[in-house]
Amino acid sequence: MAVPLVLASQSPARLATLRSAGVEPRVIVSHVDEDAVLARVRADHADAGLGDLAFDASVLALARAKAEEVASSHDTGALVLGCDSMLEIDGQILGKPGDAATARERWRAMRGRTGVLHTGHWLVDDRESGSGATIGETASTLVRFADLGDDEIDAYVATGEPLNVAGAFTVDSLGGPYVESIDGDFHAVVGVSLPLLRHLLTPCGVRFHELWERDQGASL
Repeated sequence: MAVPLVLASQSPARLATLRSAGVEPRVIVSHVDEDAVLARVRADHADAGLGDLAFDASVLALARAKAEEVASSHDTGALVLGCDSMLEIDGQILGKPGDAATARERWRAMRGRTGVLHTGHWLVDDRESGSGATIGETASTLVRFADLGDDEIDAYVATGEPLNVAGAFTVDSLGGPYVESIDGDFHAVVGVSLPLLRHLLTPCGVRFHELWERDQGASL
């Protein structure tokens, strides 16, 4: 029997990535107030004399809040994975644009340039006989965007896809043609880094293949 995994995210891309790696997680969407979480963490950071909160630490704080909220409010009996992604360009962080006008403005600023996609991962071992570990790490990946024309931007925004994804783009769907190169883990840009998840499983005493629902080798 596979070690159970709960994905504390409603992202179809994260779910598809895990499924493609042989993992069939149960999805329980967290209901954390992201703005409130960031405000609290930033205040704590400043009070400790540490200055501004780094972008990679921001996504990690959100991933942690999501995973721990699901683990504390549900009897999961599983490993609980929370994730959050943001795009950094010119020292500014870009989350989900939410509307077409913002998405269009973002793409006009991003085209032909390079940004850093930060994806925070937090894993809580909520199994009854598990390790009790609660650990996380951020994967940061360089993304080079194509120099799109206004008509291309308008057409992409009109699909609605970039409105509700971090940085207003995807790399595994309609936005793929507009990403020229990636320096880092492709899966982290999609939304969940499989190598990083493997790394986080180690303190929980779990090997990645133990998440598989069946013997993957038998299906090859």
